Amino acid sequence: MSEQPTDGPSERDQGLRTALPPEGFEHVRTWTLDTTAELSRLRRELSAETGGDPSRLDPVGERMLLIASELATNALLHGIPPTIVTLSRSGSLLLLDVADHDVRGTPAIAGERAVGMGGFGLRIARRLSQDVGWYADTTTKHVWAVLEAQTA
Repeated sequence: MSEQPTDGPSERDQGLRTALPPEGFEHVRTWTLDTTAELSRLRRELSAETGGDPSRLDPVGERMLLIASELATNALLHGIPPTIVTLSRSGSLLLLDVADHDVRGTPAIAGERAVGMGGFGLRIARRLSQDVGWYADTTTKHVWAVLEAQTA
């Protein structure tokens, strides 16, 4: 029995869990991005906001910046601007929420793809965070991730 060819990578992709983020987080800071050129500012300010030195990040800080960069890049490239990145905290947990205005788009975790086809930002977020999900309201789509903060 021969396998039918697929129309493209989307047929091998997996959906991201639809869920509201956990409750009880306090807002720390919000960034509004219109272009990918603003990602370096986001990374620098996000690192400073969590007390990190951008040149010497701990493993949690590195994961947080990578997840924020990947999710914000996805929103900027595939969503409808502006992209809004929000950092919140609850005790030792950090919540990153990345929103855009494409409420019809559904985030998908890339399946097996050839090198260069992209689509791995959500896979990275899922692997590096404690929890990840997405939801949409009437005007905004949110993709969020929770990470355990470094404790002193």
